[in-house]
Amino acid sequence: MEGSPSFGALECLRIKQLEEQASAFRNSVICAFNQLLDLKDLNTGVHSTRLAEWGMRVGQELGLEEAVLQNLEIAALLHDIGKVGIPDAILRKPGRLDTAEYELMKKHSEYGWAVLRMLPGFERAALDILHHHESFDGRGYPAGLKENEIPIVSRIVCVIDAFDAMVSSRPYRQGLPYEEAVRRLTEASGTQFDPVVVQCFLSFAQAEMATVFAAAGTSVSSAL
Repeated sequence: MEGSPSFGALECLRIKQLEEQASAFRNSVICAFNQLLDLKDLNTGVHSTRLAEWGMRVGQELGLEEAVLQNLEIAALLHDIGKVGIPDAILRKPGRLDTAEYELMKKHSEYGWAVLRMLPGFERAALDILHHHESFDGRGYPAGLKENEIPIVSRIVCVIDAFDAMVSSRPYRQGLPYEEAVRRLTEASGTQFDPVVVQCFLSFAQAEMATVFAAAGTSVSSAL
């Protein structure tokens, strides 16, 4: 019939609608889980958003494909989701964790994987979250993977999560000065961290510090 859309056009429209629905579902899940973490009083909102922004910059600089970048964004935003399964007494303990407490805390990456792998479209990101505490030299957890055995997304989240944790203040400790955090990150490059990821992140890290310290309630001049 003249003027009617072709089958191909209808199919393209249907595909576009499905993609939009999948994107909306993904965003809703991320928002819901982030709110769940905030209800757990983990104050992850700013932290997770910052990690997602940093992670995407590193991933783009490394030339990762779009599908990998999407998983990177999810993994950065939801890397701590497994902490909902960790007792508050451990999460909020002001001092150093003992051996048993630390072993339980290490389970949070497995808990996160167990939850997210059940959601359509989150399976790959779930694996990336599972391995975001692996070390480049194979001494991390939970699987003891090393070097390129570790998914690239996991290696990126490992670096930016560690750095943000170092420079951010907590109720029980003051964040480290920028230069000290860089020293520690560089010192662990090649052992705990992928050296390529570290180098890429540090190429723009200093420019991000004003935002970090403002969120922490300190100033760049006092922290640097």
